[in-house]
Amino acid sequence: MDTKLLLYNTLTRTKELFKPLNPEHVGMYVCGPTVYGDPHLGHTRPAITFDLLFRYLKALGYKVRYVRNITDVGHLEHDADEGEDKISKKARLEQLEPMEVAQYYTNRYHTFMDKLGVLPPSIEPHASGHIIEQIELVERILGAGYAYESNGSIYFDVTKYNEKFHYGKLSGRNLDDVLVGTREIDGQSDKHNSYDFALWKKAQPEHIMRWPSPWSDGFPGWHLECTAMSTKYLGEQFDIHGGGMDLMFPHHECEIAQSCAALGHDSARYWIHNNMITIGGQKMGKSLGNFITLEQLFTGNHDKLEQAYSPMTVRFFILQAHYRSTLDFSNEALKAAEKGYDRLMKGVDTLAKLKASESSTVDVADLRRRCEEAMNDDLSSPMVISALFDWVRIINSIADGKESISAADLEELKRVVNLYVFDILGLRNEREEGADDKLAPLMEMVLEIRRTAKANKDWATSDLIRNRLAEIGIRVKDNKDGSMDWEQA
Repeated sequence: MDTKLLLYNTLTRTKELFKPLNPEHVGMYVCGPTVYGDPHLGHTRPAITFDLLFRYLKALGYKVRYVRNITDVGHLEHDADEGEDKISKKARLEQLEPMEVAQYYTNRYHTFMDKLGVLPPSIEPHASGHIIEQIELVERILGAGYAYESNGSIYFDVTKYNEKFHYGKLSGRNLDDVLVGTREIDGQSDKHNSYDFALWKKAQPEHIMRWPSPWSDGFPGWHLECTAMSTKYLGEQFDIHGGGMDLMFPHHECEIAQSCAALGHDSARYWIHNNMITIGGQKMGKSLGNFITLEQLFTGNHDKLEQAYSPMTVRFFILQAHYRSTLDFSNEALKAAEKGYDRLMKGVDTLAKLKASESSTVDVADLRRRCEEAMNDDLSSPMVISALFDWVRIINSIADGKESISAADLEELKRVVNLYVFDILGLRNEREEGADDKLAPLMEMVLEIRRTAKANKDWATSDLIRNRLAEIGIRVKDNKDGSMDWEQA
């Protein structure tokens, strides 16, 4: 196997990947969504995984061109080559223009990604906007002898390609494995072999989305778009190609084949794949009907949900597992993530209120060191979170007067926490965002009355205020220096 195909097989230290990269230009391409329905929990895994990588590269000072595509044509209902286009089918059923469907769900995708704190890519090309580039790529592959025409459609000749290159090198398969796993379906008679895949499909009369080409009025194959668009925006060779592990075969395998056939070499230097979110041990996805949309997650409106979960709870749920591990959905896991996220944000709030001492009894450099080591060890976000939790305990100890921190160390601690919690992990403090603008000044007035009562040794009034606030979900904490803090439970 090519030693650069699978990052985690050969380069467990992420920093080793970064060394050969040009700091002035890192090219990263990630397979984006097919926009024919609302984004679901399964869509969050690749979006947040590569958002984490994007954020970390930028934090290290790299200039990254991050390209994430939108599939709005060519992804067929039954498999990569046969069936009705998913967007066309949606348009037909709802009596809409296909691009009306694609635009609606693209907008929805953007809205939910923004809620999850996913940064927009540098470029977001649409497959339907790059038909010319895809036709040119087909012509190039035909010219190299690795494709053939059949009844107005163009198919990639896998057998011919395998004579010079290795079809299956990314997924570790050989052609015999592929043949065994290929089922016979209607329309296979157009192909020389069942495992050949479509580069261009002749449109049937009822097919709505179609474009003129030298071979027929038709549409591009699903695999073709990523090869054409990554090459257009990142060049014939670029640094990182990413996507879900379910895309490794056949989608990414076919991309490699197309690049080698047209260009003579692989386009991507490194491939990175995130693992799946499962539900009851099964992959979560539209095809299995076991998915939960992000809107349902945020509102709690689904029979598998016991409550609503906030966007940052969902992001924290994703980040607390390593991107290469499977992540099983359950209400228990999401509730645990909710508690973990809340604990981290309370630590951030406490940090903002800490007062410096003359000297430190804590080693602030430990947090930066541990976070750097974790991120450089194959983007280990769970280890970053573990280090941050350890420091939440230390922050609370400083707030309780059990530890001390100097002014210089306090500023450094704030810098590191802000860098990793907000800039790299991409979390937001929903506790601050959700606070009522009128509540803070009102609470300041109430606490001022309580401070006066305590100063006058009116313990009954002081306790009454504290207890009544607790009844409505507001906790008051008395600090050793006489100040008071409050938080919503």
